Amino acid sequence: MVLNKRDKQLLNIYRSLQPADAETLLAFAEFLAARQPAESRAQLTLNPIERPADETVIAAIKRLTGTYPMLDKDRILNETSALVAQHLMQGRAAAEVIDELEGIFNRHYTDLQEQTD
Repeated sequence: MVLNKRDKQLLNIYRSLQPADAETLLAFAEFLAARQPAESRAQLTLNPIERPADETVIAAIKRLTGTYPMLDKDRILNETSALVAQHLMQGRAAAEVIDELEGIFNRHYTDLQEQTD
């Protein structure tokens, strides 16, 4: 998982705390997350877009970005760009790359759901 600057900062603060303070920070974060408006939680709703039979890798990324609009694109950039490079530069089959892209997006979505529960 790739962490952005803010995530790293929070993780570093958490790790620097004494165990009791770390538990307090976690409890407070859970409290804040629980009081988020219902519409914030609704932002996790998928917008399924059917996969065309002859889809290109780039079109698949656009489709998956539309299906999972709630995902932080920076967090999946490394994984997706590596797959695009494998397809374009190494000749890896588009269908195989697209299958793997779908798995990446789904995994990040599942991780996000778990973070908000």
